[in-house]
Amino acid sequence: MVMQACPYPVTDLLPHSGRMVLLDRVSGFTDAAIEADLRVRSDNIFFERGQGVAAHIAIEWMAQACGAFVGLEARRQNLPVRIGFLLGTRNFSATRAWFREGEQLVVRAELVFRDGETGVFDCTLRGADVLARAQLTLHQPVDLAAVLISQGIDLTKLDRQ
Repeated sequence: MVMQACPYPVTDLLPHSGRMVLLDRVSGFTDAAIEADLRVRSDNIFFERGQGVAAHIAIEWMAQACGAFVGLEARRQNLPVRIGFLLGTRNFSATRAWFREGEQLVVRAELVFRDGETGVFDCTLRGADVLARAQLTLHQPVDLAAVLISQGIDLTKLDRQ
């Protein structure tokens, strides 16, 4: 299936803000997949001088691509973008320990399974070749407050910026 251009900036598709948005843009999507671009920069909050960004941060890049996928679905249905949670990562592998400053990377997330509020995505990170892969399980509760309360979080003490 041919990828469609995304009409929204990635910041409109994720509930993250500021420097926690680690993707630069969504480069394309279908009903079952999304691709997002990023450049490894020294102003990335996970950047380590002299090394770059550690390979395990690819899991967050992948999770944000999954978040952008469901955020795009919400925007296309005129619904608000909601918070989601990474429940698990299976079979993560990376071909190297660090990604260097200036590298241009593409994250792809393909929906494998969805059951209500939970979804499973096969994800890859590419440069010239596949650099990392994993399968992520994510949960996006309809009633976030109920989930937080069930975990003993006092909603009156949350920062509501």
